[in-house]
Amino acid sequence: MRFLVLAASLLVAAPAAAETIVIHAGRLIADPSRPAAGPSTIIVTDGRITSIAAGLTPPPAGARLIDLSGKTLLPGLIDTHVHLSGEPGSDYRDEAVNSDEFATLIGAKNARITARAGFTTVRDLGSPPLVGFALRRATADGDIPGPRILSSGPAVSIIGGHGDVSGFRPEVVAVLGGDNTCTGPEQCAARVREFSRAGADLIKITATGGVLSQQARGLGQHFTDAEMKAIVDTAHGLGLNVAAHAHSARGIEAAARAGVDSIEHGTFADAKAIQAMKASGSTLVPTLMAFTGIRERLGKGVFTPAVETKVRMTLSEVGKAARAARAAGVPVVFGTDAAVFEHGRNAQEFALLVEQAGMSPAEAIASATTGAARLLDMENEIGRIAPGYSADIIAVGGDPLRDVRALETVDFVMVRGRTVE
Repeated sequence: MRFLVLAASLLVAAPAAAETIVIHAGRLIADPSRPAAGPSTIIVTDGRITSIAAGLTPPPAGARLIDLSGKTLLPGLIDTHVHLSGEPGSDYRDEAVNSDEFATLIGAKNARITARAGFTTVRDLGSPPLVGFALRRATADGDIPGPRILSSGPAVSIIGGHGDVSGFRPEVVAVLGGDNTCTGPEQCAARVREFSRAGADLIKITATGGVLSQQARGLGQHFTDAEMKAIVDTAHGLGLNVAAHAHSARGIEAAARAGVDSIEHGTFADAKAIQAMKASGSTLVPTLMAFTGIRERLGKGVFTPAVETKVRMTLSEVGKAARAARAAGVPVVFGTDAAVFEHGRNAQEFALLVEQAGMSPAEAIASATTGAARLLDMENEIGRIAPGYSADIIAVGGDPLRDVRALETVDFVMVRGRTVE
């Protein structure tokens, strides 16, 4: 009997046989800062890249072959600013009707669309409580197809500002209002601790007013300097980065002085704001596609008058901050604000980075691979095709180093060694 029990326990404990996948690439851009390689063979075992060899070598016995010998392979792309559970042009009153369960289903749909567009890692910067965390777990476990997700949960906001519930009768606001707002350094630090306890991968704050919220008081600084410093110090003490939604120059400057890790949008950044970003080591995520999304809907009855006024304030400034920040040596990283436009169009940001920010195609690709991985503190895990890295791989036709728009049509996607159909 003892022998049978021991044998049974050994059977249960025995690891599953490692799956080996061999991928033939016609052309390989393993790291956009280096020249592309010719025909190559990539071996993936249990979701990780184990070797890369020149030429198309036959697969070993028992391995599965994926023949992409007519394609260009690149590392999976990283979008550092998305809202998976959001949709473009939705009515702000929907938040009084739609449930968080429905938001999760929308997020699952958009997670697949995003992955199929070539984005194998995203930062979800603002979703209903626990929705982003549920999507993160489901994609990690392989229960639904989608990218690797880092989620902030809801944004930390001031009372009555961008990110807070507004535009409703007071009694409706009282019901819909969440626990994401704070006043004063002590309460703001407490919010960060609460979000950390809930499982946030990072903290998102609304350092200034926002374009699409119903509050109509412009895009100026929201949190005080002391409040932002408390948020950043607390987050960093917990090992969490801070992403700051910021449009106005002085709001950007204050957020950078507080030590935020990234400025999201950065629309009206001037020389002082950019210098503050450089001094603090902040990264700019310009979200140029967001402005495409709002431009396409302007004057069509989608936005309320208060929002339309703010939209018109921003459109003449698109791309200026990204170009100036790049010239000043501030890192500029790929992020789109997907949900302000349709999910799946994320790669259109590449052409905007080239045309408006002055990047070369290689620099634009680096902003969505090695540069984005650095911002996420994951540069030893994602952003390159290299031994030991996660098998996040995409394939496209053509040569994106010559025409970056080739990334707008993706033919093959692998996330964590799993093919996304």
